[in-house]
Formats: sequence, structure tokens, C-alpha cells
Amino acid sequence: MNHQLKQLAESFAAEAQKAASLDDVARLEVTYLGRKAGKLTEVLRNLKNVPVAERKAVGPAANQLKQTIEKKIARLRVSLAVGPAADLDLTVPGIRPPDGHLHLVTKAIREITDIFQRLGFYRVSYPEVDWDWYAFEALNMPPDHPARDEWETFFIDTKAVGPKGQRLFTPHSTSGTARELEQRPPLRSINITKCYRRQIDASHVPMFHQFDGLLVDENVTIAELKGTLDYFFKQFFGPERRVRIRPYHFQFTEPSFEVDVSCSICNTKGCKVCKAGWLELGGAGMVHPNVLKAGKIDPKKYSGFAFGWGVERSYLMKANLNIPDIRILYQNDLRFLEQF
Repeated sequence: MNHQLKQLAESFAAEAQKAASLDDVARLEVTYLGRKAGKLTEVLRNLKNVPVAERKAVGPAANQLKQTIEKKIARLRVSLAVGPAADLDLTVPGIRPPDGHLHLVTKAIREITDIFQRLGFYRVSYPEVDWDWYAFEALNMPPDHPARDEWETFFIDTKAVGPKGQRLFTPHSTSGTARELEQRPPLRSINITKCYRRQIDASHVPMFHQFDGLLVDENVTIAELKGTLDYFFKQFFGPERRVRIRPYHFQFTEPSFEVDVSCSICNTKGCKVCKAGWLELGGAGMVHPNVLKAGKIDPKKYSGFAFGWGVERSYLMKANLNIPDIRILYQNDLRFLEQF
């Protein structure tokens, strides 16, 4: 058998040297590696008839020859397809592949992270699939609280209930804030994560990104919250944009505020994105004492603020972008994406 393999290797080398076209290479491949009548294929098929002691040596040698033939055939195909080296003009410019670039959402995430890092916030990351405890209960929303109905949450399995409740796709980045509160103050974090809700229209998508800021320390007041928001808005939207905060109710902050920015698409005239000239970005407020207690933080010693809203929605309001529908960001239309 070893003698037969040696003869096959020699005959293949001789025939490969004579191959002058791609058709010759194809015939060579069929002759030696063809499934039905290939010379080497026949040898490999008969290995089962070789004594076990001899098979241990012949088997690896046969496989090695097969790999050698396959590599040689591949090289012949390349060299015959390209032609002789003398026919190549290495001074001719090649075909440049198209340049890629970062997606708008990735750019927004990096810009938001950079702005808050200048204020001393550190980036954190928490699971997209979380427990009910972090998404709701630790945020002052017990199981029967009506505020839960506003989130249109995707639950994974309503029957699988553990010590921290049901598993779910996190409906808001504030679930990461509940996890961060389990650390010891002082805290100054920015959590940016994917969120999931059963909503889709010009200003909503079922999967989107949110960023959630948290600052907890001694003697923190609304003044620090307002100053942080003002700094972010001026850095992200520009000094000319108008921003407002107005009283609202969130279960996990008290007092609470909604944060709006003047619409860059219609210049506060009203359109299908903003409806009335202002676009609600998200919420903010002072961390509720019950939320601090859930994180085992003493609300008599520490106070803090939190804020958060959608990354995509924020980027829609960037000056001069004029993106009329948030769903365009995820339609993968190169005519749109290549503009940025």
C-alpha cells in the first residue's frame, strides 16, 4: 500500500507539471480525487481492508497525500486563472473596496459617553435580559402597581418565577441603575444598553438604546441635576437649542421631571415626530428614598439624581440631520446610511 501511494504521488506530480489550462486541472482533480473512480479515492476506500497494524501507518500517509494534491490543484487554478507573471501589470490600480463607517447609533453612544465622562461619570453595562426585581420592584413598582402597564414589557416565561421574579427583556436602562445602586456610594455612572418594548411608529422602535445616568453622594440637590442636564444639552445639541424640564411623575424619582428639546425638524411648528414643536426625550429626578433602600443605601445620609432617555431619539434631534422617522435608522438602506 505504501508503494502504491508513492506511485500515485509521482504520477500526480508528473501530470500536474503538464497541466496547461483550467480544463486540465479539472481532469486532474477527477482522476485523483473523483468520488467514484479517483485513484486516491479508491485507495482511501480500500483502507478498511488493510490490516490494523499497517493501517496506522498507511492511513495518515494517504490523508497527507490527499491534502498535498488538494493544495497543488488549488495553486494551479489560481496561477492558470491569473496567467503568467509576465502578463501582470503591477502598476495598474486595483479595485478599491467600499469604505465602511460607524453607524449613527454607535456614533451617538460614543458621543454621549464622552460628554458624561468629562463630568466624571464612568460607563457601566448590565444585562439586556434581567429580573423583574431590577426592572420594576427595586424601582418602587411592586407587582400590582399600575405603572408597570406603561412599559409594554416582553416577559420570557410567565411560569418561571425565581427569587427575583420573572425573566424579561429589560424595558428601560433604569434596571441597570437598580443594579448600580447595589454598589457603595459615591456613585456616578452612565449605563447605555439595548431596551425592548412593544411599540413602533415614527418615534418608537421595538429594540432601541437608552442611556441612564446616576449620581449618588452626600448632599446632592436638584441644582446639580439641572447643571448636569444643561451641560449635556449644550454639548450634544449646541448652544442654540432650547430645552425645558417640567414636573412629572416617575415611580422611582421624587421630585420628577420630563425633559423636552425643541424639535429640529420643524423648528417648534409641529410635525409627525414631535406633534407640538417639542420632543420629549425622557425623564429625570431625585432618586426616590425607597429605591435607595432597595439598594441598601441609607436615604438619610445619601441623596442622588437619575436621568435617562433614548439614544436614537436624542440623535434625531441633532441639528441639521432632519431625520423624519426613527425607523429609518434600522432599515439598512445604504442610500440613507452612506450620507453620514
